[in-house]
Amino acid sequence: MTIIIISLLLLASLLPHLTFTAHVNVGIVNGREAKPHSRPYMVSIQVKRQHSFGGFLIFDEFVLTAGHCRNKTEELTVVVGAHNLPEMNVHINVKSYYKHPDYSEKPFRNDIMLLRLEKKVEKNKNVEWISIPKTEEDIAADSVCSVAGWGRLVTNGTASLVLMETNVKIMNNKKCENSWGSKFSAAQMMCVYGNVGSCDGDSGGPLVCGDTAVGVTSFGDIYHCNSHEYPEVYSKISACLPWIKNIISNNLL
Repeated sequence: MTIIIISLLLLASLLPHLTFTAHVNVGIVNGREAKPHSRPYMVSIQVKRQHSFGGFLIFDEFVLTAGHCRNKTEELTVVVGAHNLPEMNVHINVKSYYKHPDYSEKPFRNDIMLLRLEKKVEKNKNVEWISIPKTEEDIAADSVCSVAGWGRLVTNGTASLVLMETNVKIMNNKKCENSWGSKFSAAQMMCVYGNVGSCDGDSGGPLVCGDTAVGVTSFGDIYHCNSHEYPEVYSKISACLPWIKNIISNNLL
């Protein structure tokens, strides 16, 4: 009996640590593993064959991502149809880079970029492009949307090898402006809230509402992923529609 009691006490003392460990390791931050290939539009954007950023297919040869996901010299490759990244070794080179002409970093503005791939991708059960808004519009505050990626599971932690996802809610623009001040532009951006969210390595991935990609993961608190003080900010795709349509149509001529 004494041995049983001691064993139960030891187990009880370990429970908080076991719970904490599981909590940390189930995230995009605090998320869940996506059903394999349930988001066939997701792509891993890689530098030297290592996952660095997220992105998403919007056409058979175009990927949308964040403008800050490439410096002037880096050559990026794209992996499509992935879930568990170590299992994927087919990389598609990027033919052309189209960073928004009014992109800036200080402060972030127009943080969006189109990648034209060297070859068209074919639709299959693992690969599909996602729709984007047809007109400029705002998403209602408190709408439930989702994000996904292969980024870090916790601030300064390790990246995920499998695609993670989580639900988030759209934040009222005024609340976001109260947090970010002049760094936030309601005309170009939107914020989300919840005890979940993106982290390093998720930049460039989509904010999806319904079956439409409405935002591109842009920036957040540089010290803490999923900060409650500084909510995550997404570039509003609908604000860039004329530019997106122009780039794609000019390349299809």
